[in-house]
Amino acid sequence: MTEPRASVNLAHKLAQFDELWTQKKIADLNDYEVKLAKLKGEFIWHTHEDTDELFLVISGRLTIRLRDGDVVLEPGELFVVPRGVEHCPVADEETAILLLEPAGVLNTGDAGGPLTKAAEPLD
Repeated sequence: MTEPRASVNLAHKLAQFDELWTQKKIADLNDYEVKLAKLKGEFIWHTHEDTDELFLVISGRLTIRLRDGDVVLEPGELFVVPRGVEHCPVADEETAILLLEPAGVLNTGDAGGPLTKAAEPLD
């Protein structure tokens, strides 16, 4: 993956892919994965029962729908969805995000289905 003591340029990594709603692993942090994704449109409602999920907006705008109200994130803002909280990410424009979650967490959480994808390593 990443060489020890090598920096990771987020803009360079984001330029390496165009797929939407596909998480790309760019680093490991203990038992966690640091991932990038590009989003546009609406994902699915899902829950991660065993872990929190950190969303950091790099560019664009992300709305995280929660059953009790929405959280809107602009570039440079982050939000942690607590474990067990049902949520649905929505991006009206193409949005680049950084995610931090334990290794092996699936993007669709407990919902499963055709959108389920494991994070793909990005060299």
